[in-house]
Amino acid sequence: MQSALEEALSQLEPSGSHSVVAAGRTDAGVHAAAQVVHFDSAGPIPAHRWPAALNGRLPPSIRIRAAVQVSNNWHACYSAKYRRYRYTIYNGRIPNLFLAPWSWHRYRVRLDETLMAAALADIVGEHDFAAFQRAGSRRAHSRTTVQDVSLTRQGDLLVAEIQATGFLYGMVRLLMGQVVAVGEASLSLDSFATRWRSRARHEVREAAPPQGLCLLRVGYPTDIFPPEICYDSQPRYFLGSHEHQDSQTVV
Repeated sequence: MQSALEEALSQLEPSGSHSVVAAGRTDAGVHAAAQVVHFDSAGPIPAHRWPAALNGRLPPSIRIRAAVQVSNNWHACYSAKYRRYRYTIYNGRIPNLFLAPWSWHRYRVRLDETLMAAALADIVGEHDFAAFQRAGSRRAHSRTTVQDVSLTRQGDLLVAEIQATGFLYGMVRLLMGQVVAVGEASLSLDSFATRWRSRARHEVREAAPPQGLCLLRVGYPTDIFPPEICYDSQPRYFLGSHEHQDSQTVV
């Protein structure tokens, strides 16, 4: 995203030197429904015209939804008070091709959402999450504060949301790999808690795949965008129930 955005900016302001700063980094394959970036501009284009100007020069996978002018001391990353991620798991026996680009198809057993919710609840608060940090991080330490978690099931879909002041490199994917292991009963709640609290990174082996993860929104002390820009911009998926349909075989 960064290189494509900077290239589009250079086309609109050829004489400028544009470097965009994002609220958070995302791995390849991870989605961002409401990523926030800032850049400096000295050109004649007013803030409200930047979305249309940029969208005509960006690939179809990137769209600017809104732009506002901010003060010189405002920073997309350092001014943020929280980031919220959503992870979607499809727990049906047969893969769903329509959900595949946006979810992790995982079916070894039916996942126990009660155990998974308990595992997520255990991480709320300020802790050292070194067990969930991939190599290559530029952070000076591995402490952060998880502010809120939730996990819901609708049919074969499980949706986890995690909000924190900041996230370590690879944190959510490594965490969800462990939470799914708890839901499959291959990892007990006690072992899960011991593993992350003791910072046993060597025991955290499986990371959830990237396509199920989405940066849902970024929060700031003062809202700079209208609510419809930052909330629920990734649609929730709904699968109709088939529990009361008559049994039949089709080919």
